Amino acid sequence: MYLQHYQEFKDILETYVVSEHAKEVLNGLRLVLMTAPTSTGKNTIMRHLVETGRYYFVVSDTTRKPRMNDGIMEQNGKEYWFRTEEQVLADLKAGELLEAEIVHKQQVSGMSIRELKKAQAEGKIAISDVDPIGIGNVIKVKADTIAILLVPPSFEEWERRLAGRGKMRPDEQKRRYETALMVLEDGLKQNYYQFVITDNIDQSAKIIDAIIAEKANPHQGRAPGLIQQLQENIKQKIESMVGY
Repeated sequence: MYLQHYQEFKDILETYVVSEHAKEVLNGLRLVLMTAPTSTGKNTIMRHLVETGRYYFVVSDTTRKPRMNDGIMEQNGKEYWFRTEEQVLADLKAGELLEAEIVHKQQVSGMSIRELKKAQAEGKIAISDVDPIGIGNVIKVKADTIAILLVPPSFEEWERRLAGRGKMRPDEQKRRYETALMVLEDGLKQNYYQFVITDNIDQSAKIIDAIIAEKANPHQGRAPGLIQQLQENIKQKIESMVGY
């Protein structure tokens, strides 16, 4: 089902500006945004960081309805804040979303200032997962945002993790390869990413802590070569899936 207010959302997002209140909340807030190819370990690493008590996971707003994931219905405030089109549109008109995107003309999802204010009130580092487009939009508003791209340690290990998610239709598998390729390409194209190679959950979390503390990132130098190799492997895989 398409968005009932699609044109309104489209028009306001083309010239969207955050409110003065939003700018006050963002000032001094430490914000970490993570992106990664699927099955790289992003959710596990974020949970690990949140469990330390130093991080606040920012739950995004969305206009879509809750759905079943692995036989469990999504919960309001856990996977997303499920809101009406009218509620999200009102927040956009008030400049109270940090960023928002229209997804396939079917839903609008974004990060609310309301959630970021909770992180600020608790004195924690705000952390969330956002796609590359969203990260780019956030950095335009908050230039000191720490953008982290998680990178699998090898193509073979990434495929092993991907297979661990269960059997997929070939067309779905191909879409995951294509999305991974897009994420990795953005990583090399933009100059704001910090790279973390996900060999080990504890090690990855420690490197993210070091990045936030403005210490040297041991993965920054060797990740670009690994990303290029992953890109070559993924392109070969896609080319072998003719007909899907």
